Amino acid sequence: MKTFAPDWKLRAVPAADAVAVVQSAHRVFLHGACATPTPLVEALSARRDLENVRLYHLHTAGPAPFAAPGRENEFRSVSVFSGGPVRAAIAEGRADFVPIFLSDIPGLFTSRTVPLDVAIVQLSAPDAHGLCSLGTSCDAAKAAVESARYVIAEINERMPRTHGNNIVPLSRVHAFIATDRPLHTHAPEPETPIDARIGELIAGLVDDGSTLQMGIGGIPDAALARMHHKRDLGIHSEMFSDRVVDLFEAGAITNRYKVVGLGRIITSFVNGTQRLFDFIDDNPHVAFYPCDWTNDTSIIRQNPRVVAINSALQIDLTGQVCADSIGHRIYSGIGGQMDFIRGAALSPGGKPIIALPSTAKNGTISRIVTQLAAGAGVVTTRGHVHWIVTEFGAVNLHGKTLRERGEALISIAHPDFRAELQRDLCALRHFPMPSAPGSSSATV
Repeated sequence: MKTFAPDWKLRAVPAADAVAVVQSAHRVFLHGACATPTPLVEALSARRDLENVRLYHLHTAGPAPFAAPGRENEFRSVSVFSGGPVRAAIAEGRADFVPIFLSDIPGLFTSRTVPLDVAIVQLSAPDAHGLCSLGTSCDAAKAAVESARYVIAEINERMPRTHGNNIVPLSRVHAFIATDRPLHTHAPEPETPIDARIGELIAGLVDDGSTLQMGIGGIPDAALARMHHKRDLGIHSEMFSDRVVDLFEAGAITNRYKVVGLGRIITSFVNGTQRLFDFIDDNPHVAFYPCDWTNDTSIIRQNPRVVAINSALQIDLTGQVCADSIGHRIYSGIGGQMDFIRGAALSPGGKPIIALPSTAKNGTISRIVTQLAAGAGVVTTRGHVHWIVTEFGAVNLHGKTLRERGEALISIAHPDFRAELQRDLCALRHFPMPSAPGSSSATV
C-alpha cells in the first residue's frame, strides 16, 4: 500500500499564487507530453502583467494559450521539439524553434546556455520520505528542475509514481498546487493497410533478443503488434506507448539480454492511455532516466542488436532523411532520431530503420524524392542512414554508392513515381536509362 508524506496538501496554494514567482523577461521551462501541467499553464497565461517571458518546452499536450495570436509580446514559446498546439505559431513567426538533438537538451539548462529562472512541472504525490517523481516524463525536466532558481509544481494524485533517476524532493519545490485530475492521454492510431504492411516488414528484421527503440504512431504500433511471437526482446527507448504493454504481457519482452538496464524497460517518457499509466505506476520493471542518458550513443551501443525504428517525412535519392519539417514549415523536431540511428549502427548486430509510407496526400506525392523540398531539414544524414522501409519493401543503403542507393530507393517507391525518379537518377548520375525500369518490391 502506498504511503505519503503526512499533511503535504496543507502547503498547496492556488494556481495564481503558484505562478506569481514568474516575472517579465524570465526564462521558464514547461513540462510536456502527458505531464503538461495544464492548470499552471492556464494560470500563467491568464496573467496580463508580463512581457518577454520565454517558455522552453518539448511538445505539450492540451491547449497552448500562451501561443495564441496577440500574446507574442508577453510570452515567447521556444520549442525544442514542437507539437500541434504551437505549429501555427512557429509558422507565423509568433513562436520559435530550436533544432537540437534530444540528448543535448538537458545540457542547455545544466550548462546555463539557457539559464532557467523557473521550472513548471507536474509531479506524483510525495512518498513517506517526501520524494515525488516526474511521473510520465523525465526527459529534460530533471535537468530543468535541478537548474532553475524556482520550481513550481502541480502535484497530481493521479500522476503515476515511476522509478529511475527521476526523483524530485518536495523540499525542492517552492510552490505547488494539489490536483486530482486525469492526465492528458494519447490513444493509439487506427491501423491502416499501409501501416500493417510496413509493420510486417519491420518485424521481419527484428531478431530474438533484440533491444528496441521506437517512436509513437501507426507504423511503430503496427510493427510491435507483429512481434508477439518474438522472444527475449528488450526496450531501451526515449519513449514508448501502449503497444509495449501488449508486448510485455504477451511475454515477448524480458530484457534478458540487455547490457544496460538488464531486466528493465528503460525510457525517458511515455505517451499513451490510462492503461499505460497504470502499467508504469510503481512498476520496478520500468525505469525513467533523463534523455541525455537514455539517448547517449555510448550507452545505446552497449546493448546487443539494437533495432531503432524511426519515421520520416521525405527521403531523397541519396538517402538524406527529412523528419522535422515540411519544407520550411516546422512539424516536429530532431528529437532522438539521430541519437538512436547512430547508437543502433554501433550496436553489435544493430539495425537502424527509417520507415515511412511511400506517398503522401492520398497518393498524389511521393515521399521518396529526387531532392528534398526547399527548406527541408536533414535530420539523418546520408552517411548515417541504413535501412529504409516502405510498404513496397526494405532496403539497406549502408555501403552503397549514390547510384546504388538511388536504384534501391526507387525499388521501394510507389510504382506511380518510379519512372520519373529513374529518369532523374539517370540524369543526375550520368548513366543511360535501363530498358525496363524495375517495378517490383525489393529487399536488398
